[in-house]
Amino acid sequence: MTTSTGRADAAQRPMSLSPSRASDFMRCPLLYRFRVIDKLPEKPSEAATRGTLVHAVLERLFDDPATERTAPRARAMVPGQWDRLLESKPELVELFAEDPQGERLSRWLEQAEELVERWFTLEDPTRLEPAERELFVETELQSGLRLRGIIDRVDVTPAGEVRVVDYKTGKAPRPEYAEGALFQMKFYALVIWRWKGLVPRRLQLVYLGSGDVVTYDPVEEDLERVERKLLALWDAIKEATETGEWLPRRTKLCGWCDYQAVCPEFGGTPPVYPLPVRPAESAGADQGRMGSV
Repeated sequence: MTTSTGRADAAQRPMSLSPSRASDFMRCPLLYRFRVIDKLPEKPSEAATRGTLVHAVLERLFDDPATERTAPRARAMVPGQWDRLLESKPELVELFAEDPQGERLSRWLEQAEELVERWFTLEDPTRLEPAERELFVETELQSGLRLRGIIDRVDVTPAGEVRVVDYKTGKAPRPEYAEGALFQMKFYALVIWRWKGLVPRRLQLVYLGSGDVVTYDPVEEDLERVERKLLALWDAIKEATETGEWLPRRTKLCGWCDYQAVCPEFGGTPPVYPLPVRPAESAGADQGRMGSV
């Protein structure tokens, strides 16, 4: 299939899998295509940007001596980190373009400060010395699938036990949705296990929006199941890449999707697929199906 010059050159086949992109495909294969293959732009959101800002404050707080890691100090860091974020991503100024008096921005920054302050009720940074912050991890499985991601914080005890910590600025999910929330953490645990040969002692999700801490202690059997799930998922992604069949999946989350204008579920038409498509007669009927994923 031919495409317009430029998009065909820019588009590339997926080469690796991250927790976010794996979740995208499970949520909606067409969403995955728009983000990974088409690379369609998305508008910045206040919620996601606030999360980035809070993460930056909690990361940089550990640059200070333990005695200076206080809630007032962390709150005071928020405006400065917002300025740094704007310098690196000037497009974020659009978030408050229709706020000439700065009232919305002021409330938004105050909400970020409240989230930062709540963290001090959940953990004591004066007693923590993270081994890693914003750690990029990557490994290649025997199948050739490359897994990668960025971990918010890694703590290591004197005995060598590893705790993987992730900050969430939203609220903790209800128990029936807890497994989905832990998927990202198990993904990271699998990467560390295959990379370092070490199963993390604990996975910890810190929900700043609701003031909850969710922990899970993985075992090898857990991570083997996650690995099988990811391999099946990757087979499905490869199949969709070859055939160009990226089916939309309508869910309650569609209301927050930036791609409704090009989504068939909302009367839109996706852009021309920018990769060569395998002829239909050569595609196996059952190849690459997700099965129980």
